[in-house]
Amino acid sequence: MSEPKVKKPSLFRTVVMKIVGAWRRVMDVKYNPLKYVPDPSLQAYFMLVLFIAWSLFFGVLAVNYLGFFNYDIIASIVVHVLVLMPLAFTNAIFVDAERDGAKWLKEWKEEQSRYKIVMNRLKTKNLVFWNPFKKA
Repeated sequence: MSEPKVKKPSLFRTVVMKIVGAWRRVMDVKYNPLKYVPDPSLQAYFMLVLFIAWSLFFGVLAVNYLGFFNYDIIASIVVHVLVLMPLAFTNAIFVDAERDGAKWLKEWKEEQSRYKIVMNRLKTKNLVFWNPFKKA
């Protein structure tokens, strides 16, 4: 049985694509459930409220479980902003590349897609790859 020659995507490319996908599922109102809120100003308001709520939650966790007693809500918001800024920058690069039809992004997506398809097919038990140049 000869297996297809599909190049496994690099770990870097895979991680970056997963980060962008995760960012969009959580932070982009085109992809998250807030897309059903018709007013963009309300979408922004809810995103801000959720941002502050999660910052508060992680601040409380940091104080109670990690013992960061000088850690407060303002520090939590600052830490979150410092973590989210590089993620937002990465997403902005991908949005720009999608808008401009960047060749590298198309190649990355095709590579990921081909690899997933082949790996899913290899999981099936009765799969046999046909080689037209091999005698039966």
